[in-house]
Amino acid sequence: MGAAVSRALEGVRVLDMTHVQSGPSATQLLAWLGADVIKLEAPGGDITRGQLRDLPDVDSLYFTMLNANKRSITLNTKTPRGKELLTELIARSDVMVENFAPGAIDRMGFTWEHIHSINPRLVYASIKGFGDGPYTDFKAYEVVAQAMGGSMATTGFDGGPPLATGAQIGDSGTGIHAVAGILAALYQRTHTGRGQRVQVAMQHAVLNLCRVKLRDQQRLTHGPLAEYPNPQDTASADEVPRSGNASGGGQPGWAVKCAPGGPNDYVYVIVQPTGWPPLTRLIGRPELAHDPEWATPEARLPKLTKMFQLIEEWTATQPKWSVLQHLNAHNIPCGPVLSTKEIIEDPSLKANDIIVDVPHPQRGTYTTVGNPLKLSDSPTTIHRSPLLGEHNHDIYHHELGLDEDELPALRAQGVI
Repeated sequence: MGAAVSRALEGVRVLDMTHVQSGPSATQLLAWLGADVIKLEAPGGDITRGQLRDLPDVDSLYFTMLNANKRSITLNTKTPRGKELLTELIARSDVMVENFAPGAIDRMGFTWEHIHSINPRLVYASIKGFGDGPYTDFKAYEVVAQAMGGSMATTGFDGGPPLATGAQIGDSGTGIHAVAGILAALYQRTHTGRGQRVQVAMQHAVLNLCRVKLRDQQRLTHGPLAEYPNPQDTASADEVPRSGNASGGGQPGWAVKCAPGGPNDYVYVIVQPTGWPPLTRLIGRPELAHDPEWATPEARLPKLTKMFQLIEEWTATQPKWSVLQHLNAHNIPCGPVLSTKEIIEDPSLKANDIIVDVPHPQRGTYTTVGNPLKLSDSPTTIHRSPLLGEHNHDIYHHELGLDEDELPALRAQGVI
Protein backbone atom coordinates (compact mmCIF):
# COMPACT_ATOMS: atom_id res chain seq x y z
CA MET A 1 0.00 0.00 0.00
CA GLY A 2 1.19 3.54 -0.79
CA ALA A 3 1.63 6.22 1.83
CA ALA A 4 -1.54 8.01 2.98
CA VAL A 5 -2.16 11.16 0.99
CA SER A 6 -1.38 14.27 2.98
CA ARG A 7 -1.09 17.87 1.93
CA ALA A 8 1.84 20.24 2.26
CA LEU A 9 0.21 22.68 4.71
CA GLU A 10 -1.91 20.18 6.63
CA GLY A 11 -2.29 21.34 10.24
CA VAL A 12 -1.68 25.00 9.37
CA ARG A 13 -4.63 27.21 10.29
CA VAL A 14 -4.99 30.51 8.41
CA LEU A 15 -7.21 33.32 9.68
CA ASP A 16 -8.18 35.02 6.42
CA MET A 17 -9.26 38.62 7.00
CA THR A 18 -8.92 39.56 3.34
CA HIS A 19 -11.36 40.76 0.73
CA VAL A 20 -11.60 41.53 -3.01
CA GLN A 21 -8.61 39.97 -4.88
CA SER A 22 -5.04 40.45 -3.66
CA GLY A 23 -5.60 38.82 -0.25
CA PRO A 24 -8.11 36.13 -1.28
CA SER A 25 -5.83 35.02 -4.15
CA ALA A 26 -3.07 34.42 -1.57
CA THR A 27 -5.22 32.56 0.95
CA GLN A 28 -6.80 30.45 -1.82
CA LEU A 29 -3.32 29.20 -2.76
CA LEU A 30 -2.64 28.38 0.89
CA ALA A 31 -5.94 26.47 1.02
CA TRP A 32 -5.02 24.54 -2.14
CA LEU A 33 -1.72 23.61 -0.49
CA GLY A 34 -3.70 22.08 2.39
CA ALA A 35 -4.07 24.84 4.99
CA ASP A 36 -7.36 25.18 6.89
CA VAL A 37 -8.34 28.69 5.77
CA ILE A 38 -11.06 30.38 7.83
CA LYS A 39 -12.41 33.36 5.90
CA LEU A 40 -13.59 35.90 8.44
CA GLU A 41 -16.19 38.21 6.91
CA ALA A 42 -18.23 41.09 8.29
CA PRO A 43 -21.89 40.04 8.64
CA GLY A 44 -22.55 41.68 5.22
CA GLY A 45 -19.86 39.53 3.59
CA ASP A 46 -16.91 40.16 1.26
CA ILE A 47 -18.02 42.94 -1.12
CA THR A 48 -17.20 40.77 -4.15
CA ARG A 49 -20.00 38.33 -3.27
CA GLY A 50 -22.32 40.91 -4.82
CA GLN A 51 -20.06 42.48 -7.47
CA LEU A 52 -20.30 41.72 -11.21
CA ARG A 53 -23.12 39.24 -10.62
CA ASP A 54 -24.32 37.19 -13.57
CA LEU A 55 -27.15 35.61 -11.53
CA PRO A 56 -29.36 37.49 -9.06
CA ASP A 57 -28.90 36.86 -5.31
CA VAL A 58 -26.12 34.31 -5.83
CA ASP A 59 -22.42 34.71 -4.99
CA SER A 60 -20.67 36.20 -8.02
CA LEU A 61 -18.01 34.41 -10.05
CA TYR A 62 -15.67 37.16 -8.82
CA PHE A 63 -16.08 35.73 -5.32
CA THR A 64 -16.33 32.01 -6.11
CA MET A 65 -13.13 32.01 -8.21
CA LEU A 66 -11.01 33.56 -5.43
CA ASN A 67 -12.35 31.72 -2.38
CA ALA A 68 -12.22 28.00 -3.12
CA ASN A 69 -11.42 25.47 -0.38
CA LYS A 70 -12.08 27.94 2.47
CA ARG A 71 -14.50 27.94 5.42
CA SER A 72 -16.55 31.10 6.09
CA ILE A 73 -17.51 32.68 9.38
CA THR A 74 -19.09 36.07 10.02
CA LEU A 75 -17.89 38.39 12.78
CA ASN A 76 -18.36 42.05 13.61
CA THR A 77 -14.91 42.85 14.99
CA LYS A 78 -16.04 46.33 16.14
CA THR A 79 -18.19 44.88 18.96
CA PRO A 80 -16.66 43.98 22.35
CA ARG A 81 -17.74 40.32 22.02
CA GLY A 82 -16.44 40.34 18.44
CA LYS A 83 -13.02 41.46 19.69
CA GLU A 84 -13.00 38.64 22.27
CA LEU A 85 -13.80 36.08 19.58
CA LEU A 86 -11.17 37.55 17.23
CA THR A 87 -8.61 37.26 20.05
CA GLU A 88 -9.57 33.61 20.47
CA LEU A 89 -9.22 32.98 16.71
CA ILE A 90 -5.80 34.67 16.62
CA ALA A 91 -4.66 32.53 19.56
CA ARG A 92 -5.60 29.36 17.64
CA SER A 93 -4.14 30.31 14.23
CA ASP A 94 -0.74 29.88 12.61
CA VAL A 95 -1.16 32.60 10.00
CA MET A 96 -3.28 35.74 9.79
CA VAL A 97 -3.64 37.59 6.48
CA GLU A 98 -5.27 41.00 5.93
CA ASN A 99 -5.47 43.55 3.13
CA PHE A 100 -7.44 46.36 4.72
CA ALA A 101 -6.50 50.03 4.29
CA PRO A 102 -3.33 51.02 6.19
CA GLY A 103 -3.96 51.18 9.94
CA ALA A 104 -7.44 49.61 9.85
CA ILE A 105 -6.50 46.55 11.93
CA ASP A 106 -4.52 48.75 14.34
CA ARG A 107 -7.61 50.91 14.86
CA MET A 108 -9.57 47.79 15.85
CA GLY A 109 -7.05 47.50 18.69
CA PHE A 110 -5.02 44.73 17.04
CA THR A 111 -1.56 46.17 16.44
CA TRP A 112 1.26 43.81 15.48
CA GLU A 113 2.60 44.07 19.05
CA HIS A 114 -0.79 43.09 20.51
CA ILE A 115 -1.26 40.24 18.01
CA HIS A 116 2.28 38.99 18.73
CA SER A 117 1.54 39.02 22.47
CA ILE A 118 -1.70 37.02 21.95
CA ASN A 119 0.13 34.42 19.85
CA PRO A 120 3.94 34.69 19.56
CA ARG A 121 3.98 31.90 16.92
CA LEU A 122 1.57 33.67 14.57
CA VAL A 123 2.77 34.78 11.12
CA TYR A 124 0.93 38.05 10.43
CA ALA A 125 0.85 38.99 6.75
CA SER A 126 -0.39 42.30 5.38
CA ILE A 127 -0.91 43.27 1.74
CA LYS A 128 -0.92 47.01 1.14
CA GLY A 129 -0.85 49.21 -1.93
CA PHE A 130 2.46 50.89 -1.17
CA GLY A 131 5.39 50.95 1.18
CA ASP A 132 6.10 53.70 3.71
CA GLY A 133 6.39 57.13 2.14
CA PRO A 134 4.33 59.66 0.19
CA TYR A 135 2.13 56.97 -1.41
CA THR A 136 1.27 55.06 1.79
CA ASP A 137 -2.32 56.28 2.05
CA PHE A 138 -3.14 56.20 -1.67
CA LYS A 139 -6.05 53.88 -2.46
CA ALA A 140 -4.63 50.92 -4.35
CA TYR A 141 -6.41 49.13 -7.14
CA GLU A 142 -5.13 46.63 -9.69
CA VAL A 143 -4.39 49.14 -12.46
CA VAL A 144 -3.16 51.82 -10.04
CA ALA A 145 -0.47 49.33 -8.98
CA GLN A 146 0.30 48.60 -12.65
CA ALA A 147 0.58 52.35 -13.28
CA MET A 148 2.93 52.95 -10.36
CA GLY A 149 5.02 49.78 -10.66
CA GLY A 150 6.39 50.28 -14.18
CA SER A 151 3.99 48.09 -16.13
CA MET A 152 1.76 50.65 -17.85
CA ALA A 153 4.57 52.92 -19.04
CA THR A 154 6.18 50.01 -20.87
CA THR A 155 3.00 48.36 -22.22
CA GLY A 156 1.35 49.44 -25.47
CA PHE A 157 2.61 50.65 -28.82
CA ASP A 158 4.98 53.51 -29.56
CA GLY A 159 3.04 56.75 -29.86
CA GLY A 160 -0.03 55.24 -28.15
CA PRO A 161 -1.26 55.59 -24.57
CA PRO A 162 0.09 53.49 -21.69
CA LEU A 163 -1.93 50.29 -21.40
CA ALA A 164 -3.03 47.98 -18.59
CA THR A 165 -2.29 44.27 -18.96
CA GLY A 166 -5.10 41.73 -18.66
CA ALA A 167 -2.98 39.68 -16.25
CA GLN A 168 -3.83 40.83 -12.72
CA ILE A 169 -0.24 41.45 -11.75
CA GLY A 170 -1.23 44.07 -9.16
CA ASP A 171 -3.68 41.94 -7.21
CA SER A 172 -3.04 38.23 -7.84
CA GLY A 173 0.64 38.97 -8.58
CA THR A 174 0.96 40.48 -5.12
CA GLY A 175 -0.96 37.56 -3.63
CA ILE A 176 1.65 35.13 -4.93
CA HIS A 177 4.43 37.27 -3.44
CA ALA A 178 2.57 37.21 -0.10
CA VAL A 179 2.35 33.41 -0.23
CA ALA A 180 6.13 33.22 -0.72
CA GLY A 181 6.68 35.44 2.34
CA ILE A 182 4.21 33.47 4.47
CA LEU A 183 5.79 30.11 3.58
CA ALA A 184 9.26 31.48 4.32
CA ALA A 185 8.08 32.77 7.72
CA LEU A 186 6.47 29.40 8.54
CA TYR A 187 9.71 27.66 7.62
CA GLN A 188 11.78 30.06 9.76
CA ARG A 189 9.38 29.39 12.65
CA THR A 190 10.43 25.73 12.60
CA HIS A 191 13.89 26.95 13.73
CA THR A 192 13.00 29.92 15.94
CA GLY A 193 9.57 28.99 17.28
CA ARG A 194 8.53 32.61 16.61
CA GLY A 195 6.07 34.14 14.21
CA GLN A 196 6.86 37.35 12.37
CA ARG A 197 5.39 40.18 10.33
CA VAL A 198 5.19 39.74 6.54
CA GLN A 199 4.44 42.85 4.46
CA VAL A 200 4.00 43.02 0.71
CA ALA A 201 3.09 46.16 -1.27
CA MET A 202 1.30 45.94 -4.61
CA GLN A 203 3.56 48.59 -6.18
CA HIS A 204 6.63 46.61 -5.10
CA ALA A 205 5.27 43.30 -6.45
CA VAL A 206 4.50 44.87 -9.85
CA LEU A 207 7.98 46.41 -9.93
CA ASN A 208 9.51 43.01 -9.19
CA LEU A 209 7.58 41.60 -12.16
CA CYS A 210 8.85 44.54 -14.28
CA ARG A 211 12.50 44.20 -13.30
CA VAL A 212 13.64 43.65 -16.91
CA LYS A 213 12.35 47.14 -17.70
CA LEU A 214 14.64 48.60 -15.03
CA ARG A 215 17.44 46.56 -16.61
CA ASP A 216 16.66 48.32 -19.89
CA GLN A 217 16.43 51.73 -18.21
CA GLN A 218 20.06 51.34 -17.15
CA ARG A 219 21.14 50.00 -20.54
CA LEU A 220 19.77 53.19 -22.13
CA THR A 221 22.71 55.15 -20.75
CA HIS A 222 24.89 53.29 -23.28
CA GLY A 223 22.68 53.92 -26.30
CA PRO A 224 19.29 53.03 -27.78
CA LEU A 225 17.72 49.61 -27.23
CA ALA A 226 17.93 47.90 -30.61
CA GLU A 227 15.65 45.00 -29.67
CA TYR A 228 12.71 47.41 -29.37
CA PRO A 229 11.32 47.84 -32.88
CA ASN A 230 9.99 51.35 -32.21
CA PRO A 231 11.50 54.34 -33.96
CA GLN A 232 13.51 56.05 -31.26
CA ASP A 233 14.96 59.51 -31.09
CA THR A 234 18.35 58.28 -29.92
CA ALA A 235 19.42 61.71 -28.74
CA SER A 236 16.57 62.13 -26.29
CA ALA A 237 15.66 58.53 -25.31
CA ASP A 238 15.99 58.65 -21.52
CA GLU A 239 13.21 56.21 -20.59
CA VAL A 240 12.28 52.72 -21.73
CA PRO A 241 9.78 52.90 -24.60
CA ARG A 242 6.55 50.92 -24.88
CA SER A 243 7.53 47.57 -26.27
CA GLY A 244 4.47 46.73 -28.40
CA ASN A 245 4.69 42.97 -28.85
CA ALA A 246 8.49 42.83 -28.77
CA SER A 247 9.84 39.97 -26.69
CA GLY A 248 12.19 42.27 -24.78
CA GLY A 249 14.63 39.38 -24.45
CA GLY A 250 17.73 38.21 -26.28
CA GLN A 251 15.73 36.79 -29.22
CA PRO A 252 13.31 39.01 -31.20
CA GLY A 253 9.63 38.04 -31.24
CA TRP A 254 6.33 39.45 -32.49
CA ALA A 255 2.65 38.53 -32.88
CA VAL A 256 1.91 38.02 -36.59
CA LYS A 257 -1.55 37.95 -38.17
CA CYS A 258 -3.13 34.75 -39.45
CA ALA A 259 -6.21 33.94 -41.51
CA PRO A 260 -9.09 34.68 -41.39
CA GLY A 261 -8.05 37.85 -39.55
CA GLY A 262 -10.17 37.70 -36.38
CA PRO A 263 -9.18 39.58 -33.20
CA ASN A 264 -7.14 36.62 -31.89
CA ASP A 265 -5.97 35.11 -35.17
CA TYR A 266 -2.31 35.65 -34.33
CA VAL A 267 0.71 33.51 -33.65
CA TYR A 268 3.62 34.75 -31.55
CA VAL A 269 6.92 33.87 -33.24
CA ILE A 270 10.46 34.02 -31.85
CA VAL A 271 13.28 34.22 -34.40
CA GLN A 272 16.35 32.42 -33.07
CA PRO A 273 19.52 32.28 -35.19
CA THR A 274 18.96 28.56 -35.91
CA GLY A 275 15.33 29.21 -36.85
CA TRP A 276 16.07 31.77 -39.56
CA PRO A 277 17.02 29.41 -42.45
CA PRO A 278 13.88 27.20 -42.09
CA LEU A 279 11.75 30.33 -41.67
CA THR A 280 13.05 31.77 -44.94
CA ARG A 281 12.02 28.56 -46.71
CA LEU A 282 8.56 28.59 -45.11
CA ILE A 283 7.89 32.19 -46.15
CA GLY A 284 9.10 31.48 -49.70
CA ARG A 285 12.25 33.65 -49.43
CA PRO A 286 15.04 31.04 -49.09
CA GLU A 287 17.62 33.46 -50.53
CA LEU A 288 17.45 35.53 -47.32
CA ALA A 289 19.13 32.71 -45.39
CA HIS A 290 22.46 33.55 -47.06
CA ASP A 291 21.96 37.23 -47.97
CA PRO A 292 24.49 39.17 -45.85
CA GLU A 293 21.79 41.83 -45.34
CA TRP A 294 19.63 39.23 -43.53
CA ALA A 295 21.74 36.20 -42.62
CA THR A 296 22.91 37.18 -39.11
CA PRO A 297 21.03 38.40 -36.01
CA GLU A 298 23.12 41.59 -36.11
CA ALA A 299 22.05 42.27 -39.71
CA ARG A 300 18.40 41.62 -38.91
CA LEU A 301 18.23 43.69 -35.71
CA PRO A 302 17.79 47.11 -37.41
CA LYS A 303 15.14 45.57 -39.70
CA LEU A 304 12.89 43.78 -37.21
CA THR A 305 9.72 45.50 -38.41
CA LYS A 306 10.45 44.52 -42.02
CA MET A 307 11.41 40.97 -40.96
CA PHE A 308 8.11 40.38 -39.18
CA GLN A 309 6.22 41.93 -42.12
CA LEU A 310 7.79 39.31 -44.41
CA ILE A 311 6.80 36.54 -41.99
CA GLU A 312 3.28 37.97 -41.70
CA GLU A 313 2.79 37.96 -45.47
CA TRP A 314 3.08 34.16 -45.18
CA THR A 315 1.15 33.63 -41.91
CA ALA A 316 -1.77 35.83 -43.04
CA THR A 317 -2.61 33.25 -45.73
CA GLN A 318 -3.47 30.40 -43.32
CA PRO A 319 -5.14 29.70 -39.94
CA LYS A 320 -3.06 30.00 -36.78
CA TRP A 321 -3.16 26.24 -36.05
CA SER A 322 -1.71 25.51 -39.48
CA VAL A 323 1.03 28.13 -38.97
CA LEU A 324 1.76 26.54 -35.60
CA GLN A 325 2.15 23.10 -37.19
CA HIS A 326 4.64 24.38 -39.79
CA LEU A 327 6.71 26.32 -37.24
CA ASN A 328 6.79 23.51 -34.68
CA ALA A 329 7.93 21.06 -37.37
CA HIS A 330 11.13 23.16 -37.55
CA ASN A 331 11.47 23.74 -33.77
CA ILE A 332 10.75 27.45 -34.19
CA PRO A 333 9.48 28.82 -30.84
CA CYS A 334 5.89 29.98 -31.26
CA GLY A 335 2.46 30.00 -29.68
CA PRO A 336 -1.03 30.90 -30.83
CA VAL A 337 -2.83 33.80 -29.17
CA LEU A 338 -5.57 31.89 -27.35
CA SER A 339 -8.84 33.70 -26.67
CA THR A 340 -10.59 33.30 -23.33
CA LYS A 341 -13.17 31.11 -25.12
CA GLU A 342 -10.45 28.84 -26.51
CA ILE A 343 -8.80 28.61 -23.08
CA ILE A 344 -11.98 27.75 -21.16
CA GLU A 345 -12.76 25.01 -23.72
CA ASP A 346 -9.19 23.64 -24.01
CA PRO A 347 -9.25 19.87 -23.25
CA SER A 348 -5.56 19.79 -22.28
CA LEU A 349 -6.07 22.52 -19.67
CA LYS A 350 -9.03 20.55 -18.28
CA ALA A 351 -6.90 17.38 -18.25
CA ASN A 352 -4.25 19.30 -16.25
CA ASP A 353 -6.87 20.44 -13.70
CA ILE A 354 -6.11 24.09 -14.42
CA ILE A 355 -9.58 24.62 -15.91
CA VAL A 356 -11.92 22.99 -13.38
CA ASP A 357 -15.71 22.62 -13.14
CA VAL A 358 -17.04 22.93 -9.58
CA PRO A 359 -20.61 22.21 -8.37
CA HIS A 360 -22.22 24.96 -6.24
CA PRO A 361 -25.49 24.61 -4.32
CA GLN A 362 -26.90 27.97 -5.44
CA ARG A 363 -25.43 28.71 -8.86
CA GLY A 364 -25.02 25.18 -10.20
CA THR A 365 -21.70 24.19 -11.76
CA TYR A 366 -19.20 26.96 -12.51
CA THR A 367 -15.76 26.90 -14.12
CA THR A 368 -12.71 28.15 -12.27
CA VAL A 369 -8.93 28.22 -12.58
CA GLY A 370 -7.29 25.37 -10.67
CA ASN A 371 -4.06 25.21 -8.73
CA PRO A 372 -1.03 26.07 -10.90
CA LEU A 373 1.29 24.64 -8.21
CA LYS A 374 1.61 20.89 -8.78
CA LEU A 375 3.24 19.04 -5.87
CA SER A 376 3.83 15.29 -6.24
CA ASP A 377 3.07 14.55 -2.56
CA SER A 378 0.35 17.17 -2.06
CA PRO A 379 -2.48 16.75 -4.57
CA THR A 380 -5.14 19.45 -4.82
CA THR A 381 -8.89 18.91 -5.06
CA ILE A 382 -10.76 22.13 -5.85
CA HIS A 383 -13.81 22.61 -3.60
CA ARG A 384 -16.43 25.31 -4.06
CA SER A 385 -16.28 28.62 -2.24
CA PRO A 386 -18.23 28.75 1.04
CA LEU A 387 -21.61 30.42 1.50
CA LEU A 388 -21.58 33.44 3.81
CA GLY A 389 -21.22 32.26 7.42
CA GLU A 390 -21.60 28.63 6.34
CA HIS A 391 -19.18 27.42 9.01
CA ASN A 392 -20.25 29.60 11.96
CA HIS A 393 -21.66 26.61 13.85
CA ASP A 394 -18.64 24.36 13.16
CA ILE A 395 -16.08 26.93 14.22
CA TYR A 396 -17.81 28.83 17.03
CA HIS A 397 -19.53 25.85 18.67
CA HIS A 398 -17.39 22.79 17.86
CA GLU A 399 -13.94 24.43 17.76
CA LEU A 400 -14.14 27.53 19.99
CA GLY A 401 -16.53 25.79 22.39
CA LEU A 402 -19.25 28.46 22.46
CA ASP A 403 -22.52 27.26 23.90
CA GLU A 404 -24.95 26.40 21.11
CA ASP A 405 -27.56 28.71 22.66
CA GLU A 406 -25.22 31.70 22.40
CA LEU A 407 -25.10 31.66 18.59
CA PRO A 408 -28.68 32.90 17.98
CA ALA A 409 -28.10 35.62 20.58
CA LEU A 410 -24.86 36.71 18.86
CA ARG A 411 -26.74 36.84 15.55
CA ALA A 412 -29.51 38.95 17.11
CA GLN A 413 -26.92 41.34 18.60
CA GLY A 414 -25.17 41.73 15.21
CA VAL A 415 -21.93 40.13 16.47
CA ILE A 416 -22.00 37.36 13.84
